[in-house]
Amino acid sequence: MKLPFLSTPDKPLYDTTQDRIPIADIIHDIVLFKDGGAALIVESTSLNFGLLNEMEQEAVISSYAGLLNSFNFPVQILVRSQRKDIGNYMRFLDEAKKKISNNKLMLLINDYQRFIIESVKKKNVLSKSFYLVVPFSRVELGLAKVVMGLGSKNSTIPFPKSYVLKKARVSLYPKRDHLIRQARRLGVELRQLTTPELIELFYHIYNPIPPHKRKRTG
Repeated sequence: MKLPFLSTPDKPLYDTTQDRIPIADIIHDIVLFKDGGAALIVESTSLNFGLLNEMEQEAVISSYAGLLNSFNFPVQILVRSQRKDIGNYMRFLDEAKKKISNNKLMLLINDYQRFIIESVKKKNVLSKSFYLVVPFSRVELGLAKVVMGLGSKNSTIPFPKSYVLKKARVSLYPKRDHLIRQARRLGVELRQLTTPELIELFYHIYNPIPPHKRKRTG
């Protein structure tokens, strides 16, 4: 008996990475998907909840509950963690030291630099980014368009991009504006990512930075 999950496929796989990525294009700050759907992404500022007093924390929790209860459309909340890069900060301190003539102040900066480096070595210091993804389903294009698109094989997207973009904007922009208004009640600002920012975000998602190579000895 031939087990399908363990056997060698009859034909080699020639799919490229692009074939596996669902994104067809990014136009006018909107992500277009190969199935005819779309999405916009807004970035959120952070809120240090632990520094708030009890009354402020209760107000934030109440506002957050109101935000969740106001949703009548799907929203994806994404928290992206990345290893903190202190290289630029260290270079900034090195440049600052060149302008210092006070020996005691120089010693303080050197001690501070050593403290930062040792802290990063002992702990995995991460930076976090917060995003809200608002999707637009191909079903919202209308049944006739969806049926027509199912048989299309001539393009990476089954409908004209201008048509999808127009429909997506009409659907997504009111939802984006609603999120921005509700988030302000939390003391949080939302900002829609632009096309260059979206390209950079997806590039880093699909091309993560590899671990630092170990130094060769000998």
